[in-house]
Order: sequence, then C-alpha cells, then structure tokens
Amino acid sequence: MLPLILRHEEIARYEGGVLYTLDRRKYPFKKEYFKMSSIPDVHDAIKDMVTQGGGPMELNLKALLLARDRGLDLREAAAMLSSARPTNRSMANTLSLVLSRVEKGEELDSVIASVLSIYDEAYDKMSDYGSALIKDGYGILTTCFAEHSFLLSLKKAQMRGCSIRVFVPETRPYMQGARLTLPSLMEMGIESYLITDGMPAFFMSRGEIDMYMTASDAILPDKSVSNKVGTLGNAISAKHYGIPYYPFSLKSSYNDNIEIEMRGADEVLFFNGEGITAEGAEALYPAFDIIPASLITGIITKDGIIDPHFI
Repeated sequence: MLPLILRHEEIARYEGGVLYTLDRRKYPFKKEYFKMSSIPDVHDAIKDMVTQGGGPMELNLKALLLARDRGLDLREAAAMLSSARPTNRSMANTLSLVLSRVEKGEELDSVIASVLSIYDEAYDKMSDYGSALIKDGYGILTTCFAEHSFLLSLKKAQMRGCSIRVFVPETRPYMQGARLTLPSLMEMGIESYLITDGMPAFFMSRGEIDMYMTASDAILPDKSVSNKVGTLGNAISAKHYGIPYYPFSLKSSYNDNIEIEMRGADEVLFFNGEGITAEGAEALYPAFDIIPASLITGIITKDGIIDPHFI
C-alpha cells in the first residue's frame, strides 16, 4: 500500500558495514542510493536533506548498528546524529530510549526492530483516525511530505469508496511537495494536483478545499505544533475560510521548547545549483513554522485526536 520511498529498505538499509538510503534530493528524476560508512557521513546526509521527514529517524536507528560495528561510543554517536536537525527533538529522545534498553541488556538489533514495529503500528492507528475524517468528494490540502499517516489515511478513505482530490503545494525551496508527495500520490492512484506555494488560499476561496492535513515535528505544551515553513500561512487561510486543520503527530507527548532551524541562504538563492536572483543578494530560510492551537481543529495521534482547545 505504501509508495516506494516509504518502504523500509528504501529509507535505510545496512549491508556490509555501509548504510544506504534513497537520495530524496534526486527523486523522482533518479533512483540513486546515498552511501554512508561513518557517523559523520550519516549526520551530514541528514543535515543536507538526503532524506527528511520521518527518514532521519529510521536512518539514525540503523546508524547505531554502524556505530556498534565500528566500536564507537553509542551515546556519543547518538548525540552527533540527533544534532543534524535540531527542531526534531523526537530523534534524540528515541535514540536515548533505544540505548537505555541496550544498556539494560537487550540486543541492539532486536530493539531497533521493535521500535520500527511500534512506529508502523502507530502509523496504522493514526491513519485509521485520519481516514475517518475524510468524506466522499473532499478536496484535501497538504504541505511538505506528510508521509505514512497522511498517505495511508487517503488510501484507506479511497478504499472505502471516497472520491478525493489532493492539492499539493511545491514546498520551496526543497520542493518536497512536487518531488515526494505528488509522485507518491500518483503511485498510489490518488487524484492529485501540483500547485505553487502561493495558491492554497485561492482554492480555499473557491470552495475546492474541505480539509487541511499535514505532519508535525513537535507538539508544544500549549498544543501549538511545528511543521515545515508555509504551514502557518495555510492554517491562517484555512481558519478564515472555515476549513478544519488536522496535523498528524507521531508523539502525543509535549516538547517543553523548540529550536527553529535556520538553514543556509544558498538554499533560497540557488535552485539545482543555479542562481535565481541578482549576485550578492541575501536571503533568510527559517525551516519551520509554529502553528498556534487556535488554528488547529485536532491533532491526530496514535492514541486518538487531541482537542487543542481543551486545557
């Protein structure tokens, strides 16, 4: 049911002392695998967006096998790995929990397999809740690449007879919507349309969007969430037009604080190695938004849908 790029062997494969991951920077134009033979290699691959979204979590878990086989201190390796994307604190928390179990005597391989199984079960439960919200004829907007739970929600709704259309913004500057979300939806046989990042409010105003669904990287104590930059503007527009917004969250616990990752200006000034503006121009790239609870209808978790307005 899942598209190619969300299959375990494409996200992270450890063979012969080398880690492989499908290079999402080149997909769907090329199906190439990025090779990593050290912990710094894995750190840099995640930082450089070779994989993103839920990909770094699975890659980091498999990287612990690489660290073990290299005779490295696993705690030090985990600290380096989790620092690659500072906004996503769940990576550090998960790696710490894995190592706590290993330090109590469990085998690393079996702990990793157990964690991946838990995640798969969580995606399945979350998509049950997400699918139940989708009605026949719905137009659904997303942002970035919401991955397993979102795609499974759509597929389950389609399988029970719902006709749906998905609107997919490009999500600049990495174009995850165009390169990851849209090809995945096409592979799954779900009607979908690529739009630019400035178009969602237009389609909302025309009554063509009935629901907004995204992933989220963290839930804060006030039940605001973080997600790819651009999500906030779409959530504001959705609120204005009375469209419900449901982010998916793999974690139902709260982060006390969050660091918004500021990525390099060249990622905005250049596209595929080509400059897109005048030489000497400057740019800013905050990678994430924080979306306040007032704009959120419900947060979809494996334990149910959290009402962000209930204290």
